[in-house]
Order: sequence, then C-alpha cells, then structure tokens
Amino acid sequence: MLLSRKFVSDYIDLDENLTITDIAESMTNVGNEYDDASNLIKCTNLVTGEVLECVDHPDSDHLHCCKVNVGSEVLDIVCGAPNVRKGLKVIVALPGAKLPGGEIKSGMIRGQASNGMLCSIAELGLDNKFLKPEDKEGIHELPTDTEVGIDAIKALGYDDEVIDFELTSNRGDLLSILGMAYELGAIYDKKVKDIDLKYNSNNDDVNKVFTVDVKTDDCTLFLAKKALNVTIKESPDFIKERLIASGIRPINNVVDISNYVMLETGQPLHYYDADRLGDTLIVRNANEDEHLTTLDGIERVLSTDDIVISDKEKSVGLAGVMGGLSTEVEDDTKNIIIESAIFDSIKIRKTSKKILRSEASNRFEKGLDPKRTYMAMERSCALLEKYADAEIVGGIVEYNNSDVKDANIDITIDKIESVLGIEISKEEVISIFKKLAFEVKDNGDSLNVTVPSRRRDIKIQEDLIEEVGRIYGIDSIEGRLPLLETIRGSYDKTKRQIKHKLAEMGLNETMSYTLIPNSEVHKFTKDEFTDVTLNDPMSEDRNTLRYSLLYSLNEIYKYNKARNNPNISIFEMGKGFFKNNEGIYTEELKLGVLMSGEYELDIQRESVDFYHIKGIMEELLYFLGYEGRYSLLINDYIPDELHPGISAAINVNGTNVGVIGKLHPNVSKDNVYVMEINLTKLLSLRTGSMKYKDISKFPGVYKDVAFIVDNKTTSLEIETAIKKSGGKLLTNIQIFDLYPNVEEGKKSMAYKLYFQDPSRTLSDEEVMEVFNKIISDVESKLNAKVRNS
Repeated sequence: MLLSRKFVSDYIDLDENLTITDIAESMTNVGNEYDDASNLIKCTNLVTGEVLECVDHPDSDHLHCCKVNVGSEVLDIVCGAPNVRKGLKVIVALPGAKLPGGEIKSGMIRGQASNGMLCSIAELGLDNKFLKPEDKEGIHELPTDTEVGIDAIKALGYDDEVIDFELTSNRGDLLSILGMAYELGAIYDKKVKDIDLKYNSNNDDVNKVFTVDVKTDDCTLFLAKKALNVTIKESPDFIKERLIASGIRPINNVVDISNYVMLETGQPLHYYDADRLGDTLIVRNANEDEHLTTLDGIERVLSTDDIVISDKEKSVGLAGVMGGLSTEVEDDTKNIIIESAIFDSIKIRKTSKKILRSEASNRFEKGLDPKRTYMAMERSCALLEKYADAEIVGGIVEYNNSDVKDANIDITIDKIESVLGIEISKEEVISIFKKLAFEVKDNGDSLNVTVPSRRRDIKIQEDLIEEVGRIYGIDSIEGRLPLLETIRGSYDKTKRQIKHKLAEMGLNETMSYTLIPNSEVHKFTKDEFTDVTLNDPMSEDRNTLRYSLLYSLNEIYKYNKARNNPNISIFEMGKGFFKNNEGIYTEELKLGVLMSGEYELDIQRESVDFYHIKGIMEELLYFLGYEGRYSLLINDYIPDELHPGISAAINVNGTNVGVIGKLHPNVSKDNVYVMEINLTKLLSLRTGSMKYKDISKFPGVYKDVAFIVDNKTTSLEIETAIKKSGGKLLTNIQIFDLYPNVEEGKKSMAYKLYFQDPSRTLSDEEVMEVFNKIISDVESKLNAKVRNS
C-alpha cells in the first residue's frame, strides 16, 4: 500500500514539522511495517525557467544553444531536444542537481558553455507507466503561465512524499486513505475529517429502468446507480497527482474517479457503459469453460469457482478482479452504471491468483466494510457530478444480504493488565479507544467498547487488548520476569529423551516440510483418514499436510544419494495431520527412521540390513519401558510401500503403533530400511515398571534346536510355543539360523535356548525334561519336526 502524504493530509492535519520518515517510523511502532519512505520524485535543485533565446549549435546538426531565465539569472544551456524553442517554459536542472541519471555539472559541449540541463519528465525518474510518448521524446513543456524560478517539482504537482507499507493480511482497513487517516489519528491524537458525500439527484427512480439479479451466495451486497450525460475529459490536477503518488496511472476523469474513490474508501467500484449494457445486471457463478474478454484485451477461460457479472446474454465483467471489454467506458460514453459490491473474499482470492492480481482484488480478498460500500457509492456520485458534469438518477438498486455489524465487546482493566503485564489506568485505556475512534461506555467494573465495522479484525477481547498495547507502545511496556510458577512438562521431556537416545545410537535428526503433494499423502500407511489440503497452496508440490513422515524421509534419502552420499541413518520427530470421522482436524506425533548404506556406531561400519533398524526399534522400546510388551506381526497394517517379505507391524500391548521394514522395490531399488512409530498412540499405553534382579551365581545350560516348519509359519509363533512350554527355567530364546526350501514348502529355523535357575545348579535330567517337552509341544502345535542334521 502506497501512502501519499498529500492524499492523507486531505483528511487529517499532520504537523508540517514531521518528516515522512517520522510518520513511517510512528506507523511501524504500532505494527505497520514499511519498505521505503521518500519523496515521490527523488531529484534536487530543479527550477522552472523560460527559454529567452534558442539558436542552432554551430558544430552540431541537432544541438541548440539556449539562454534560459531561471529567475535569479540567465544561463547558457546546450539542449538536444527537438521541441526546444524560444518562449518555452521548461524544467531546469541547475548545476549540482541530482537526477536518477547522475549529477548535473557545468561544462563545455562542443565548444559551447552549458550550465545546466533542460529536462523531460522521463529524466525525473517517474515510473514509465505514467509517461506519455512526448514525455520521453523531448523536454517537458510547462504551462505558459508558470512562474519562472520556482521549484519545478512543486510546479508539476509532484512535490509529494510516499510511504510504501508492507501490511499484515488482517488489516484490510489500511488499504484505504481513510483507514490510514484513522491509524495516524490514533497515533497523533487527531480527528479524521468527513468526506464530502453531497450531490443532487433528479426526480427519476433508477429501479424503474434498471434491475440487479443476484443468483449466487458469493455476493452479499450489490449496489447500483445510474449517471447520465457524463463528459469524458482529463481529470483535475489534484486527482491525477494523488493517483500517481498511489501508483495508479490516470486515464480520464470518469475512470480516475472510480480509482480515486477506491483509494479513499477502500471499496473498489466499477463503471459500465450503460448504453452497451442494457437494463439488467446478473451476478452469478461462471459456467465451466465460459469465455470473457477483460479490459486488458485478453480472453479469459473461467470455471464455476469464478464470479461474473453478466447481462441477459453474456458475462460483462469478472467480479472483484476486472471489468469486461464489451462494456468499457470510452471517450464516447455518455451514460454509466455505477457498481459498488461485496463478493466472497476466498473466491476472489482464487480467481485473482489464477487470472490476475489487481488493486480491486487485493481489497476484496481482505474483506470489505458494508458501510464503506454505501459511502463509496455516494462519494462516486458526488465526484461525477462535480468533475464529469453527470446527472445522477434518483434512487438506488440494492441487494443486501450482509450481516456485518459494529462489534460490541465488554472488557475489564484487570483483563487488559493481566494480558499485557502492565499497570494502566482506566482513563488511559478510554483515551486510547477514543483515539482509535471507538465508542466507549464506562460501566464501572468494565468498559463496553463499540468497534466500527471498518475494523473487521477486531472481534474478541484479545483483539481490543492488542489495540491498547499497540497505541500504548511496546517501548512503554517495562520488561519483567513472570511471577507465576512454572512446571516442567513430562511429555516434552520424553520427546527430548527419545531424540537424545536415537542420536546416541548414531542417527542424525532431520527436519523436513510438513507440506507434501496430495498424491503422496495416503502412501506409507494403511490407515483410513481424510487428508488436510490447503485451499490456496503456494504450489502443487506443497498442497497437503502430511500424514506419514516416511515420504519426507525418503525424499531426503533421494536428495542425498543424488549428491553421492548413500550412507544415511536419519530420524525425524514431527506431526502427522488428518481429519477424523467427526470432521475434526487432528494431529499426532510420529517418529520416522530411515537407514541405508553403511551404518557407523563407535568405530564399526556395517552394511545396513533389517536387523540394524530392528535393533534401533528394540533399544528404543526397551528405553521407554515396553520390554516384553511388544511384538512384530505380519498383518494388514503393513503398507504397500514396504517389502511384503521384509516388513512387519509394530504391536505394543495389542495395539498397532507403527511399521518397520524395507522399502518395496517399486519405491526404491536400493536397500532402504524404514520405521515409523505413532508416538501419540505409543506414549498413551501403559509402560511396564522397571524391574531389576541380581545376576545368577549359578551356571546355565545352552541347548540348540532346529525345526522344519511350513514356509508360512513365523518365528514369533515358534518362539511363543517355546516360551509357553519352557516355563521359568527357560530364560532366553535366540534365533540364529534360517534355511529356506529344505523341503518343498518347508523351511528350517534354528534356536539357541538358555536354561537357568537363580537358586541352584540345574541337572542334565531337569534340563532335558523341559527341552524334550518343548520339542514335543512345538511339533504337535505347529506341525513341525526336528531337523537332525
């Protein structure tokens, strides 16, 4: 938003001693940052002059030797402009003047003295879009009645100062000069002047000759009036000057008035040539693939998400963005229809992003005040009558389905003080609200504040408190330590401990984007959920909040591999997002691990396989207190992106909390192993209490056994049967060998069993009795047989 000092000074009296930087800094202090604050024209030492004599240069076929009166003296200046001549009033850059092209110095040009330069508008640094062809081709010709020797920038009307603000998205009210005036009024305790809305109407009623039919819920307010017999001509200087300072190119008085009112009030307007439009406007959603040629001459292809204004046959404007070419106001226009409306801000945002960002769409996107919609219509009629000789038809065509009202909020001083951490009197708070032009009623224990609808960002108590803090001044708030007692949370402590544990095991922590492509969000999981997709993503690659971390970790792996770094052992702890069955947005904390290449721990380096990442999982679960409570299962919880023969579901206390395994060859041809645990689920399960026992003083006995079983039989089934049969004497089971296809459809699995009693030495007979029972039970329960060799 460009703020013109001249423009805003029409509505608020600013101290002349305030520099433009002072104003910009004061706005920054209340939360409105700026990029630049400077003069509109950044030139020095320019005056008006009159060419007293102009003769051809003796040694040039295009230069002229001029004598120029600059008020205090007559200067010799050599000029090459084709339009320079005797009697012309000109812009003179005196020696020492600084222009965008450099500093002007006295010197000799082909043997002739030249003490300055005659300037064109282009040489003053004005934006190219404001320049006419003659502004580039020759020096600028000032009006014949221009006084000689005065400041040329002031004579041109370009003696304005401009601040370029970078506004926050919630302050749509500041996209208007009036909004800026109210903000400055609060800072400097100044009253904002009223806008002149007075005009005359004829005795006719526009409703008898024109109708508006709104056929979409995306339009909440639509006003239309008619102006007759307008005269298309050049705008008054003050309108052109304020438009230029605000970054808008003047065109003609009618078009300029619509832009001027938009800048004043923040409400975009649109003018239609009434004779080309007909007697009806229809507001509707566009048809799929509907075509519309906009004012810039480009044919646009629309969708049902776009809002259009149409006559009885075709669309004539893209609502909130740009009008149509077919009803453009041109030099021969005599009668116009004035539109002032409010459209759905989200729809306008989507349309403008897809088709064209404009000054109008920028304001519609932020949301508009219905009161300003009416004000802009009245202001438009007043200016058209005054500067375009318009006859305003009586009445107004009105569609109003808006319900925005002034916010009414009760608040106490104690609440303000507790949130801001300051002591502030009731009188000062009331004064701040009045500076903001809010109505305040003192109810003793509380204040009742009525916030005008122009401040759509203020809805709750905390919004009011923010206003008090802004105007009171952040620099006025004394810093102090909090008085309340703080307690360290255990949940965050657990998260930190997990990270430290994984780092100790040689893994590196990563942080990746939470936004991923929508096509990837349902991968690496079998969970059913509704994904969370952004309404207005920056790109299609970042349009959905992730559910699983494994996609992000795999992308990190691919990035590193492409840069010759295949040895990856990483983890990430982050949120997975989804919408549950009740339609509530939900997030869960998850842990993802990815390992590939060589794994280095201490001084050892080994090629990563399934058992490395399984060891990481077991060590972590043991650390968190889930020893003996977890198992690896083959079930439907395993996603399709994992290798079906080298993957498992992680089950704790009967609940699937994660997956572990190798990436499917369709996902990665490399040996990449991953694990993901839903920490929200895991940490909600009860952990086992940590138990300690002395190391037995008595020796134990190892026995090896190998079973031939069906290929579908899992090691977990065998271990479960062994544990049940082994009783208390069996203290450890370890699989140490696997032979596939020892017989057709059969495999061999070998186990090392450890028997021990903490109170005595076991005899061979006792051990063999239990050992034989284990063999017998496994054979009978799992259709197994002992392998003898």
